[in-house]
Amino acid sequence: MSAEDLSVESSGAQGSGVENSGVENVSIETLDLGWLTLTPSTLVFIVLGLTLAAFIWGRFRYDLVALTALLGSVMLGLVPAGSAFAGFGHPAVITVAAVLVLSRGFERSGVVDIIANQVLKVGENLLLQLLVLVGTIVLLSGIMNNVGALALLLPVAMRLAREHNTSPSLLLMPLAFGSLLGGLTTLIGTPPNIIISSYRREVTDEAFSMFSFSPVGIAVALAGLAFIVLVGWRLTPKRSGQASTDEMFDTANYLVELKVGEESKAKGLTLQQLRDELDETIPVLAVVRDDNRRAGYNFHGALEEGDILLLEAGPDELQMLEDKVGLSAIAELEEELEDEPGEDAQAKDTEHSASDKEADKAKKKDAAQDQQRVDTEGLQLIEAVVRNDSMMINRSVRQLRLNHQFGLHLVAVARDGGRLKQRLRDIRFKNGDVLLLQGSENEISDSLASLGCLPLASRELHLGQPRKLAMSVAIFALAITAMLFDLLPAAVAMSSAALISLLIGVLPLREGYQAIDGPVIVLLAAMIPVGEALETSGGADLIANVLLSFGSDWPVVVTMIGLFLLSMLLSNVVNNAAAALLMAPIAVSLANGFDVSLDPFLMVVAVSASCAFLTPIGHQSNTLVLGPGGYRFGDYWKLGLPLSSVVLVVAIPLILLVWPL
Repeated sequence: MSAEDLSVESSGAQGSGVENSGVENVSIETLDLGWLTLTPSTLVFIVLGLTLAAFIWGRFRYDLVALTALLGSVMLGLVPAGSAFAGFGHPAVITVAAVLVLSRGFERSGVVDIIANQVLKVGENLLLQLLVLVGTIVLLSGIMNNVGALALLLPVAMRLAREHNTSPSLLLMPLAFGSLLGGLTTLIGTPPNIIISSYRREVTDEAFSMFSFSPVGIAVALAGLAFIVLVGWRLTPKRSGQASTDEMFDTANYLVELKVGEESKAKGLTLQQLRDELDETIPVLAVVRDDNRRAGYNFHGALEEGDILLLEAGPDELQMLEDKVGLSAIAELEEELEDEPGEDAQAKDTEHSASDKEADKAKKKDAAQDQQRVDTEGLQLIEAVVRNDSMMINRSVRQLRLNHQFGLHLVAVARDGGRLKQRLRDIRFKNGDVLLLQGSENEISDSLASLGCLPLASRELHLGQPRKLAMSVAIFALAITAMLFDLLPAAVAMSSAALISLLIGVLPLREGYQAIDGPVIVLLAAMIPVGEALETSGGADLIANVLLSFGSDWPVVVTMIGLFLLSMLLSNVVNNAAAALLMAPIAVSLANGFDVSLDPFLMVVAVSASCAFLTPIGHQSNTLVLGPGGYRFGDYWKLGLPLSSVVLVVAIPLILLVWPL
């Protein structure tokens, strides 16, 4: 068969163009600049090229980039102005939003915590830990948002690592990749599946069902699970010293006690006035007065002579505290023991033998260390990781008003597995940063949720209310049943389930709105019209023709492999949903060019768009484990590349078996 025979027939998009958007002097068929004439397909490629470059650059958040691409397409006449925002009502967008609400309902009702509580009993065997952790997240990701599943099991993995002295880097990357594999198994497991199903409905008037993805998805997920547990974890870096809070942040070396002296300028100041005087965000963790210790966030009076401030500071900060407000460090107990006055030392020499003195000294040191541990535990310190959609990204402590607005004190920040040494007020947060925070035990969870942070190992499991747990499962089961028997479309069934969950109190309305990931919704809604422009302008046909010309002398399966690799690479530099939106029209054009069924090509895109295993920026799950695992950018491909190969080898034959050409 020749390349000419395989050429994709034009659907008329290039001839008729896109409906006029009302932009002055812009032709629907071409853009005439006098010295240069640009066709609609060329304009689409320019817009998409700039969009992909912005995604890779990462300077601006992906939802803003997508919205810019949409508005730019409208200005160029590629997207009709009247339908520019139709994506916000697209079934795929509605379904994704509903699944996010249901996922939060599962968490709130305690469904997932029951599972997580059992995972903690797995024991010390690393292979068993990996099998249970990754296997559990594969199951959970099939019925809920994969980022939500990871958020629930991330604290469990951190706690396992600390209880059994295991490096978290051996657990967290497999856990993140497992969340992506689990999403392949059902329609609602991951946004690309929902997008591909909706796109199939637009083309053939029939969407994929809830479990259409399961035959291929389950096999691929099991193959990936086996590879990770038996071989893959050995390809992850072992970052030592990351399992402990004290080791990650080197907290013990930075917790110091400063005393308010008679001549100290700090005397008579409140803690807020002290911060204003210092022009610095050094957090006071506790104030000790008359042997009574109060947490810094709960101390509102004025400092008095003799007060002791427990705070986290380095050498530069200590010098500044001494110079500006006259706070002096208290000598450490060990130094006092080693440098006692001569008369006391001689008296002790006459009363005790050398061994007795050493025993007394050891007891005093042990008592002091025990007291220090108790005090540290009482500070209500918690670790949290900054999510991709966090309001903290690119902002500082002052801009966030972390203390006043959220009641949190920033103690330390770790990035790439190590504690940042710069001043806290100068740090601009990045996604994946691990924060050591202090706050009120009753309010810290709400504050972290508002900021867009996930608590790590300090998060306590709770079992929820049995009634709400049962109702949550029942509502979800009814929605799945309605979808299976084609009683309701996926968007309607999932939205109804989410609405009922809110009405009966499984999830408070405020948390329901918080559960909807705004940036992802905007990304989907903005990229859907841009993806349609790729098709209507003829751009998808042009790309398909290039692939067809290269594959004219090869079996169809070779072109399918090329489509898989192209979609997989795209998903590693942009959001997986965006990859699915852009590749779906190309897949349909290829199928039409070969005159074969659309389904295997669409399934190739669905699977490959979720294979973002090569970089930490390809998927939110990868980014969330970057900081806690102490990973570097180049660590991901070492496990991700062979895992992608396993998925490719397993998926292509199964797709052809289940969805023949």
